[in-house]
Amino acid sequence: MSGILVAGVGNIFLSDDGFGVEVVRRLAAHPMPEGVTVADYGIRGIHLAYELLGGYDRLILIDAISRGSRPGTIQVLVPDDVPATGAIPDAHGMDPLAVFAYLASIGGDPVPTLIVGCEPATLEENIGLSEPVQKAVDEAIAVVLSLINEPTAIAPAIAH
Repeated sequence: MSGILVAGVGNIFLSDDGFGVEVVRRLAAHPMPEGVTVADYGIRGIHLAYELLGGYDRLILIDAISRGSRPGTIQVLVPDDVPATGAIPDAHGMDPLAVFAYLASIGGDPVPTLIVGCEPATLEENIGLSEPVQKAVDEAIAVVLSLINEPTAIAPAIAH
């Protein structure tokens, strides 16, 4: 397989952690170019690692990522920009760097990756996004569509 995988990740039961899931849910209403797969991986990190074994050209991962910015701030990051927890992915959690490490451990090749991250306001137990993160969903969709439709925009960031 080749193409682009757009993967939304996060736990919808932890408020803003469900950001990636909401973005891909809304992206489903947009027509995608041939070769683009949009999927909700939620907290299924192991499933994402095995999906990446299929040989995608690029991965656009959408997630809530705390970096000390104002809640609702959208940032495009490369995996090196995200601190590792050292955790192994399990059935109840989703750490992108742990997924990439697991992918390597099962013989998968690294996939050029950009992370569209949103600064959460809260990660407390609750279903539904906070107001600033909900307002950021449309911006994130625009960023993802730009990254899909402008392949040259991804190259400099991946070379980081």
